[in-house]
This record gives sequence, structure tokens and C-alpha cells, in this order.
Amino acid sequence: MRIMRSKELPKELRDRTVARHRSGQGYKRISAALKVPKSTVASIILKWKKFGTTRTLPRPGRPAKLSNRGRRALVREVKKNPKITVAELQRCSREMGESSTKSTITAALHQSGLYGRVARRKPLLSARHMKACIEFAKKHMKDSQTMRNKILWSDETKIELFGVNSKRYVWRKPGTAHHLPNTIPTVKHGGGSIMLWGCFSAAGTGRLVAIEGKMNAAKYRDILEENLFQSAQDLRLG
Repeated sequence: MRIMRSKELPKELRDRTVARHRSGQGYKRISAALKVPKSTVASIILKWKKFGTTRTLPRPGRPAKLSNRGRRALVREVKKNPKITVAELQRCSREMGESSTKSTITAALHQSGLYGRVARRKPLLSARHMKACIEFAKKHMKDSQTMRNKILWSDETKIELFGVNSKRYVWRKPGTAHHLPNTIPTVKHGGGSIMLWGCFSAAGTGRLVAIEGKMNAAKYRDILEENLFQSAQDLRLG
């Protein structure tokens, strides 16, 4: 969609608008007679009533390089895709008929409370995983803090390279860093890998073990026997 900049009406036409209003004509009739939108007629008359003139008043500063409509269009693009780059927004701006520099686009987004920030990396969870996490949290909401302090959590994981391991920026508002569209998903597959076992509690982290070769039941029991109880002792959970 191409956004056109509105053109200022000639002063002679604005004077005729006010003259018709003073003669008792309504906005709708003036709009039809002068072929001017009714909203424009209302704006001209409101300005005349407030300032007593139809001439163009001096602006308080340099006119904005990007119109309000153009800025709103860019904000919509960012909300649809928070990871969109400034260069891509610049192309969108040109397509809308408002060619803008990168600094102008950045300033416009800042005015709307959107800032470029490094995207947080979070595990890619399925709907089933999310549901299970919520159910677990609800089930243990009433557990006492003393009970929680005695729990030692352990798990093993295979961590592999997934995608490009570089910073990716997103446009977001303060306080939305962990909202799903503003994060980069990570998974446990995709390239060179390392398998780890570790544990932690409210008191801190326990042992971290690098697992050589393929994990099986016997190796898992050995890891627990050699590290789980010792971690509990180190963290004084007994």
C-alpha cells in the first residue's frame, strides 16, 4: 500500500471554506460544494476559530521527515516481525512512498517505545512441553520453601549447534525480552555435540559431568552413584 503525503490546501480555498461556514452552511454542504473532505473542512474551521486566521502558522520546529501514517506502518511491520532489520524497514518505507534514512526509522521506532535489543535464546518448547510445565508448577504451588530448599534437581542433556551462533537483534519494548516472538529458539540437535549431566538446588549448582560415548542405564547409574550424593553433601541438603 502506497502512503501519499497530504498536500496543503491553497489559502484561497481555506478562506472560501470559512466564508461558507460564516454564512451558515454546514460541514457536509461545504464539503460537497468545494470538493474537500468533511474532516478537512472541520479542521480548517477549528483552526480559524482557535487562531482567527486561515494562513499557515509557523511550525514549532523542523517538520518530521516521516509522517504519522508512515511511522504507524513501520510499527505494524515490527510487530508482525520483531526480527526485521532496519534495511528491510527502509525498503518498506520506500514502497510506501516515504523514503527514509536508517536513523530516521530508528528514531521513529524509539518514539513508539521500540528498541533494538539482542534476542534472548530460549529452549524450543512444544505445546505439550509448555502444558506439562504449567501443570507441574500448579501442582507444587503450595509446597513450602523449606521443602523446595531440600530438592536436588538433576538431568542430562545433549547440546548441539543449531543455526548460526551469532547475535540477532529484535525490536521490542522494555520488559518483553522473554516474550516468544522476541526470542531465538534453541534445540538439542543439529551439529557437533556434547552430552552433559548436572544438578542444582536452591543452594546452588552441584557437579557437572561430561559424558563420554553413548548413554546407557549402567553409565547413568554410575554417574548418579558418583555425583548425586556428593553434590547433595556439598550443597548441605542432608
